[in-house]
Amino acid sequence: MADTSTGPTSAEPGASGEKLPGIRHVIAVASGKGGVGKSTVSVNLALALRQRGARVGLVDADILGPSIPGMLGIPTGQPPAMTPGGQALPVERYGIGTMSMAMLTDDDSPAVLRGPMVSKYLKMFIGATQWGPLDFLLLDLPPGTGDIQLTLAQSVPLSGAVIVTTPQDVSLKIARRGLRMFERVHVPILGVIENMSGFTCGHCGETTDVFRRGGGERMSQQLQVPFLGAIPLDAEIVTGGDEGCPIVIARPESIAARAYGALAAQLEEQLDNARGGVLKPFAWRWDSNEGAPGWVASAARPAGNRVRPVGLRRHDLRTLAVLWEDGREDRFDVRDLRLACRCALCIEEMSGRKLLDPKSVRADVTPRVLASVGNYAIGIDWNDEHNSGLYSFDHLRSLGERSGALVAEDV
Repeated sequence: MADTSTGPTSAEPGASGEKLPGIRHVIAVASGKGGVGKSTVSVNLALALRQRGARVGLVDADILGPSIPGMLGIPTGQPPAMTPGGQALPVERYGIGTMSMAMLTDDDSPAVLRGPMVSKYLKMFIGATQWGPLDFLLLDLPPGTGDIQLTLAQSVPLSGAVIVTTPQDVSLKIARRGLRMFERVHVPILGVIENMSGFTCGHCGETTDVFRRGGGERMSQQLQVPFLGAIPLDAEIVTGGDEGCPIVIARPESIAARAYGALAAQLEEQLDNARGGVLKPFAWRWDSNEGAPGWVASAARPAGNRVRPVGLRRHDLRTLAVLWEDGREDRFDVRDLRLACRCALCIEEMSGRKLLDPKSVRADVTPRVLASVGNYAIGIDWNDEHNSGLYSFDHLRSLGERSGALVAEDV
């Protein structure tokens, strides 16, 4: 189970509420397990988007096992240039900018890092890099549902995630877990890609389903998410990656390259049709109301998402009001919110036993800063120095419904 209840040590904002200025879409390319060709898909998908006229950046988010530079023919162990202001300049190849840990280490020097340092490097590659204006920033994630994935969900306003799988059951079962993790933190699933889908012999033309076929499409139908398409198993894809000239560049007329072009078109269509949240990233000072996220009553509709807020405002100094997309409005006493914190200091993680003594929380406790956390939560920095908890929108909705039920019982 993913632990999404704890987060940054502080909700104090950075220089502004906008985390990635100038970047239109940030897309995570993920898989539940390794060995499904996710990095190869990321590289060729980025290049296919570039060929369609988009401005594209690519982050090798697999800090401990970077592979993107090799696939693009970028030398390892050569750090990127820096701006006078201390930002890194992405290395450009084939029209796309790239950042990777492999630029800081050579092939024989492993990055031996603990989780916090891995997250620090990832944030640096994304937020401390001068990307310039981009239509797409693709993040090639490591396998699994651990620190990297949760760091991204909490610190980057993702437009959505693409799930890469191979057709066989062992891959599909783990890919489902990765997909569910992103759903849990309210990252839209843009679609599923089935990689290594059938091998066609170059001599006789016979197609062999080495890893079976159609599993990715069936999974997308079962989970009711888009199927972006399938990529065939092609030796030229491997050759292009090894030689630093991906198949989309080396053989643009090949079946595989055309498949990547179709994937890029499908991805753009999904993003055009996606209904995102109306509230932008924010850092809101409670006492002065500076940076308040807004209240968009026109976005509420009966069929709206029950855990997507379209309005947050200070009803008064002791009350936080939340308007949900389905039209429901909840009001929370701020001390009740402090008592409802589910971080590891307030709730025992394994048993769920409450650790926070209500008598220890002062009557006049109030937020200092409320800050958006990815697409799925807010973090609150309280004036009693407590700042380690996150309030997911699911949790807030549950608290509101529970409070409403109690009021109804009292009546």
